[in-house]
Amino acid sequence: MSYHVGDLVAEFLAGLGVTTAFGIVSFHNIPILDAIGRRNTIRFIAARGEMGAGHMADAYARVSGELGVVISSTGPGAANTVPGLVEASFASSPVLHITGQTATRFLGQDSGAVHDLPEQTAMLASVCKAVHTPRTADQVFGCLIAAATDARTAPQGPVSVEIPADLQSAPLDRPAELDHLTLILATMVPSEAALDAAAEMLAASQRPLLWLGNGARNAGAQALALLDLGFGAVSSWNGRGIVPEDHPRTIAAMQGNGSPEIEHLYDSVDAMLIVGSHLRGHETLDGTLQLPANRIQVDINPRAKGRNYVSKLFVQGDAELVLAGLHKRLLGRITIDPAFGDDIARARAVASAAYKATLGPYASFPAQLRRAMPRDALWVRDATVAGATWAHRLMPVYGPRDAVHPVGAGIGPGLPFGIGAALAVVNTGRKTVMLAGDGGFAMNMTELWTAVQERVDVCIIVMNDGIYAAIGQIQDAKQEGRRFFSELHGPDLHGLAALAGIWFRRVSRAEDFGMAVAAALAEQGPTMVEVDMRSIGPVPAYGIYSRKPA
Repeated sequence: MSYHVGDLVAEFLAGLGVTTAFGIVSFHNIPILDAIGRRNTIRFIAARGEMGAGHMADAYARVSGELGVVISSTGPGAANTVPGLVEASFASSPVLHITGQTATRFLGQDSGAVHDLPEQTAMLASVCKAVHTPRTADQVFGCLIAAATDARTAPQGPVSVEIPADLQSAPLDRPAELDHLTLILATMVPSEAALDAAAEMLAASQRPLLWLGNGARNAGAQALALLDLGFGAVSSWNGRGIVPEDHPRTIAAMQGNGSPEIEHLYDSVDAMLIVGSHLRGHETLDGTLQLPANRIQVDINPRAKGRNYVSKLFVQGDAELVLAGLHKRLLGRITIDPAFGDDIARARAVASAAYKATLGPYASFPAQLRRAMPRDALWVRDATVAGATWAHRLMPVYGPRDAVHPVGAGIGPGLPFGIGAALAVVNTGRKTVMLAGDGGFAMNMTELWTAVQERVDVCIIVMNDGIYAAIGQIQDAKQEGRRFFSELHGPDLHGLAALAGIWFRRVSRAEDFGMAVAAALAEQGPTMVEVDMRSIGPVPAYGIYSRKPA
């Protein structure tokens, strides 16, 4: 059999160490997937929709730290992948999207060829770091190298490669470079002068605090070294677990958005080192949260400078190198207020207790769930009221790649996230727990059959109240309680689980929640726990939506 472009794609992915890919076989990707099937070195997960496949690849990348790969068809298939690429962009996930394109003789002509979307490249470019479109078979290898390099170069993100349908079957000589395939990834080394200036500011402080975002995900050891010097730490929602959240000097994800105890602590902080974080709206009350005035911002992306908050100093560079350089300069030079550690622990304890008191009948849920889950379990959430309240702020996370949530706050990716995350730790014995509301679960419900077909070891928790609860709460606060269009009629989840042939338990009393999850985690393969919120009680409004309209 002759060597063709499809073989090149399959061998290229395997050469990069890709072991799992996601997508749907279709008219405009058959040569590529045929080659992947013949080589039999990559596990291809046949999703039920391209949106689900995109979210699976994203979660796989976040948990594994490796390239997530999604393969779609052209036109409608590529468009269906866009939601997954959007979320991967929000989360800075290294996702490689391989799709087709109209045959080269029809490119750009709007000829009505099958699946032809004349502006497909522009559509993908609007949500990706880059789009690469080879015009000849000999250009494919270079485009693949460029795309994978783009995706893996910080700030990471999704990148698409469009391979025209006729090129996928085109013969070519096997590139010799496949024998020693390597991506050349640049490391951003911070300037010595910038490190010196930052160290001077920090050395003069007595109560310094680290704010750790996604860009610091690989700098956990360096962050802990600064905590050993006396720093405190707080995590963005996408930076959780960089410092294990049972460390005594971290506020974890309690942050300061609406928590007076933490805001009071911030008032006493005399230097904040913000590392690799957007300081997103959900975490800063849309930029109105008062952060310590003496701020240093660290980011690999120069465009991050002053993005949401103006800082006194900006240090461009890789987070590991910056934090290591600062630790070296501060060792023996910084004197920490001896009361700072106790103040951090007290503020977190008081803030956590106050927050727990707002949760009504669900106040015991985070403690029950944490006891049921192994320490190294993956904690995956959809956008739902539970996900935005106790699941974010009171469920401790212990590893930098142990938590996955929709950074863009979009509803629906929870189940495919759970599948992708679980496949990233397959054969390790680690468990995956996924939390969704009934509305978000319904959006990608068909991916339940992907989980069943692949025997994915994921516990699916569905908080079922028959409404879009978060939207209803916003309507209560903003529209004088007029809850238009937020009621949902869904399937009986017990019957759905029986149809899929998976283990199921319904929880109708709050005190039974942890036991149900523990029983589910004792099983192998996909399981489902439904929380019957109609029996337990309505979820209290969260954040600013707990306030009555004026």
